[in-house]
Amino acid sequence: MRLDFYLSHVTDLARKASKIAAAKGRVTVNSEIIKKANYTVQETDIICLDGERLAWPSEGYYLVHKPAGYVCATEDAEHPIVLDLLPSHLGQSLKVVGRLDKDTTGLLLLTTDGQWLHRITSPKKACNKRYRVTLVDEIDDAALAQLEKGVLLNGESQLTLPAVAERISEKEIWLTIQEGKYHQVKRMLAAVGNKVVMLHRDQIGELMLDDALAPGEFRALTEDEVGYF
Repeated sequence: MRLDFYLSHVTDLARKASKIAAAKGRVTVNSEIIKKANYTVQETDIICLDGERLAWPSEGYYLVHKPAGYVCATEDAEHPIVLDLLPSHLGQSLKVVGRLDKDTTGLLLLTTDGQWLHRITSPKKACNKRYRVTLVDEIDDAALAQLEKGVLLNGESQLTLPAVAERISEKEIWLTIQEGKYHQVKRMLAAVGNKVVMLHRDQIGELMLDDALAPGEFRALTEDEVGYF
């Protein structure tokens, strides 16, 4: 994160005052005076203000490229959990922001910030999630139109909210939904007579999964990305 963003989160300095403190040479990173407020600091850096070492912010925000085979839980006796993908000192207090099925891959968010988590997952916020869906059978225009209008899931009494369905190929589509019902994408495709073979989430709101982030890798969100939600 930016140095001024970091300082404003771990001290009583406001953002503007953090920039001034850096400009006056009051801040060191790994024993080097850093005067640029936009300097990027890492969690492994030793950061001091007026010679006093500062701690890392208490809230954590991370993006994970979830691989298949991992469950979105804090513990599981039979399967590896997504928190295993992060160093133990980070994963202890993190919560999963909206679950993905064990066999579903892609963008997953983890945080210690309960209010931020709620802003993303609350139905009232209508946060879009986009999935790349690979199907058993070809999908026709009528089925795409049904998905966009809303379908009745098995066991439900109301139609799903309107979605965005875009064809990639005969057996692949992009599906963007706002809700997060149990196995929703799979159940939506079942409602139009098809079956999901592979499911991959690449976007939540404005946040996209990094092309350079391999399955199993993670990174901290930038301050701008945290502010998306």
